[in-house]
Amino acid sequence: MSVLAWIFFTALAGGALSVLAAAAFALTARGAWVPHLISFAIGALLGAAFLEVLPNAIEAQGDAGTTTSIVLAGILGFFVLEKLVLWRHCHDDHCEGHEAHAAAQDHGRSGLLILVGDTFHNFVDGVLIAAAFMQDVRLGLVTAVAIIAHEIPQEVGDFLILLHSGYSRLRALAFNLLSSLATLVGGLLAYFALSAVQGVVPVFLALAAASMIYVAVADLIPGLHKRTELRATLQQVLLIAAGIGVILLAHHLVGHHD
Repeated sequence: MSVLAWIFFTALAGGALSVLAAAAFALTARGAWVPHLISFAIGALLGAAFLEVLPNAIEAQGDAGTTTSIVLAGILGFFVLEKLVLWRHCHDDHCEGHEAHAAAQDHGRSGLLILVGDTFHNFVDGVLIAAAFMQDVRLGLVTAVAIIAHEIPQEVGDFLILLHSGYSRLRALAFNLLSSLATLVGGLLAYFALSAVQGVVPVFLALAAASMIYVAVADLIPGLHKRTELRATLQQVLLIAAGIGVILLAHHLVGHHD
């Protein structure tokens, strides 16, 4: 397949799969699965950032110092953005079931703000997927896997808050699916814009790595510390390792087809 075809199908499938999987979890009240999904997502994000995206960004940039400086600036930028705009996605236990309404009140976010935040977030995901595919097909695939892995638990939380904000199940699903199309829009726009300015690709890859590291370390990991018992800790470690393992597996499987 061409690079454009890869971007089109992964961005479309990735956005839709995240929303449909999240809706399935939310509507079947499998809230207990969310913490396990989060642990897996942490592994997938960190594995993709450090084993795939960052090495490729350094190779494309040709200067490790410049690339790591962009990553550092990106992490600080995401922190400031989250502080200023308060588009913090709900990743932790407070988004499950009966606590969803309280979480919505705590964050002061209406259903509309959630949808606006998701749309922007999905658009950026599409740009990152496109930048990764334009560098290397294998890199694009593992980036897409990591993005889908962290989108599912985030979408579960947001879906539950939408339901508690007064949206019907059908409307919540429909609006979330529409929002997910922003991933495709971002991917296609980035493909045609970035193809004209290839020099921007290494910067986007570095920012993709920064985004993955920030989401994993700042948004997801703190929630895991709320469960301190040994069994929960072992589960978390094993699931994080499984997330990293999936990235390694994707690396080797797709690598054989390059």
